[in-house]
Amino acid sequence: MTKVTPRLLISSGEPAGIGPDLCLQMALQNWACPVVVMGDPDLFRQRADQLHLPITLRSFTGQFLPHQPGTLDLWAQALNTSCQPGQLNAANAPYVIRMLESGTDACLSGQFTALITAPVQKSILSDAGFNFTGHTEFLQQRCGVPQVVMMLAGPGIKVALATTHLPLHEVATAITPELLSSVLKLIDREMRIKFGLTQPRIAVCGLNPHAGESGHLGHEEIDILQPVLQQLRAQGLCLLGPLPADTAFTPRHLQQCDVTLAMYHDQGLPVLKYATFGQGVNITLGLPIIRTSVDHGTALDLAGKGGAEVGSLIAAMQSALAMTPSGSS
Repeated sequence: MTKVTPRLLISSGEPAGIGPDLCLQMALQNWACPVVVMGDPDLFRQRADQLHLPITLRSFTGQFLPHQPGTLDLWAQALNTSCQPGQLNAANAPYVIRMLESGTDACLSGQFTALITAPVQKSILSDAGFNFTGHTEFLQQRCGVPQVVMMLAGPGIKVALATTHLPLHEVATAITPELLSSVLKLIDREMRIKFGLTQPRIAVCGLNPHAGESGHLGHEEIDILQPVLQQLRAQGLCLLGPLPADTAFTPRHLQQCDVTLAMYHDQGLPVLKYATFGQGVNITLGLPIIRTSVDHGTALDLAGKGGAEVGSLIAAMQSALAMTPSGSS
């Protein structure tokens, strides 16, 4: 694989949330590669003053400069209207979408090697008329790929999702043999490419309590999961399960796998966030670009007050660097 020089791009997310705060805190640290943040210059000046952070804003004009602690390289994006911390305004929803569109395109063109996304407020984007269910789905569409997988990672644990932002009553219908097979193949491929594993070990959660209890608590494991796993094992994939979800995340099972596949959002992510919150990273598998994100939301109540923890953004940046062919930070 050809080595490249890392160039990180950060979309600062919902302007009324803690995204700008985190970017300003990040700029105080040492980074061995260029880091550029997308956002409104006036917003960042105002937020830096509110947080009493001695940050120098440097306009990004396409030339990559070495990062200097205390300097934030800002790719200027104009807010639609003024913004106050903690006060959502649907008028600024297009600003958030423009950053994601421009950031994705800049990575697709090769200008940047990775996109790191600060949190957005899905509700305000929907209120503004955007069909936005999450970064994962947005990036899939923008990149024009048929399938992606959401995976969250933290110290000692990685959790991927077979389905993402679906109402619970739709999950069982969505778990088809075709979906499960394609998701597992994608995870296997991406773990090889992005994480350098020669034989990824994937643990698979059952859908039902006790993984169906031999059909007494549901038949999806017998009818769908077990046949797919058997078929893929014959093709060389290393798969464990289907496992009861209530024990799949115990230390014994986590030591036996590189990633655990949960069937739906709240089957796997509460466990991961309990174990790693503030250090977790959201990674989109299956994209032609590297994309990572924080493991938390916009935290409107903390915006502009100095209480936001920057750990997850730092972890997201470090993960992006680690997945870049040149290596890690």
